[in-house]
Amino acid sequence: MKSKLSDELPDLVTHNIISEETALKIQTYFDSKHEDAPNRLFTVFGILGALLIGLGVILMLAHNWDYFPRSLKTLLAFLPLIIGQGLVGYTILKKKSATWREASGTFLFFAVGSSIALISQIYNIPGDLSVYVLTWVVLVMPLIYLLKSHAVVILHLVFSTFYASSLGYDGFGVAPWYYLLLLAFVLPYYVSMLKRQPQSNRVSIFNWLLPLSVIITLGTFLQEHGEMGYVMYVILFGIFYNIGRLPQFADQKLRRNGYVVLGSVGTVVMLLIMSFNGVWDFEWDAALFASHEFLMTIVCYAIGLALLIYLHKKRLVQYINLFHYVFIIFVIVFFSGMGNNIMATVIVNLLVLSLGLITIKFGADKLHFGILNYGLVILTALIVSRFFDTDMSFAIRGLLFVGVGIGFFVTNYVMLKRKKAIVTPKL
Repeated sequence: MKSKLSDELPDLVTHNIISEETALKIQTYFDSKHEDAPNRLFTVFGILGALLIGLGVILMLAHNWDYFPRSLKTLLAFLPLIIGQGLVGYTILKKKSATWREASGTFLFFAVGSSIALISQIYNIPGDLSVYVLTWVVLVMPLIYLLKSHAVVILHLVFSTFYASSLGYDGFGVAPWYYLLLLAFVLPYYVSMLKRQPQSNRVSIFNWLLPLSVIITLGTFLQEHGEMGYVMYVILFGIFYNIGRLPQFADQKLRRNGYVVLGSVGTVVMLLIMSFNGVWDFEWDAALFASHEFLMTIVCYAIGLALLIYLHKKRLVQYINLFHYVFIIFVIVFFSGMGNNIMATVIVNLLVLSLGLITIKFGADKLHFGILNYGLVILTALIVSRFFDTDMSFAIRGLLFVGVGIGFFVTNYVMLKRKKAIVTPKL
């Protein structure tokens, strides 16, 4: 693309379409982007190189490990840690490039984990997996702000999520509360990245990784009252959707805005699950309202309301967009469903139907095929879901599928014609 641009600029200047000054600015801008590309590539290879070196050393040591005396094993256990600290210290003191920061930070991150594991194995120190991972993550936390390494932040989030999952999903009924502190520690770094480079690829990765981590981990806090998970997840997805409508994210493309995508898809999936009447057969008791699950639900609901009020004050809310408010409606339906399962099921089905129709309208208004077909998929999923709890004959089901398929074709064809009519100027 750069060569085509270079060839076209002189012609544009000759025909007085742009000035020489503008052409120079355009050329300088694309040259700077082209120069940054090798640096980014070199950084990626630096991280991969650090990982491969670390894994290679571990494999070589593991092959002859049983033949080493304990003193040599201890020295070898600390050797990667010493090397990693030396590299990080050299990187900080000499103010080396981003490649050095990413590679040295990645190497030291895994060196800490391997040293802990080896010392525990050498001296038979007992412990479980979640404690090991938590100790590992806490020890390397300062690297995030010392090196400002994006790779270390990604590893921090991944292993924090692994710690919470290993502790919360193992069946012992322990909520990983330390995960909240681990997540809070990295938030200032993420916010500073949003302010400095909101459109960068690194920020886009965190826009997906951070909400995914929270989604995976939320279930670990459901210990005694799992039924609260339905309402907690709907509220969480509502929060994510509204976060994605903040100015920092709203102007980005959908592939960079993980909050909107995950919030929207997650809301639809949860509502589809709750659209089945059998799901509402909960056993309610007074202990529910004294549980930490209920307290967490109240906190999440308050955060969602505060965020929605903020969006209203900034006039960033589309009143017709039901995705902004669906978590509020669902909370009311959820607790009213304690005494009337049928009514709750009907309302949830109507919510899904409304979300599908509104999404189709948005897609048609914006001439966006992705949004349009997403709305059609929502309606199709709702129809398919009703096949499992209604006594329809196969003939009727087949006709419905044919009707949905025709609807997909006709809707896309009509919008394609509209788009061509708008783009093609009339003679």
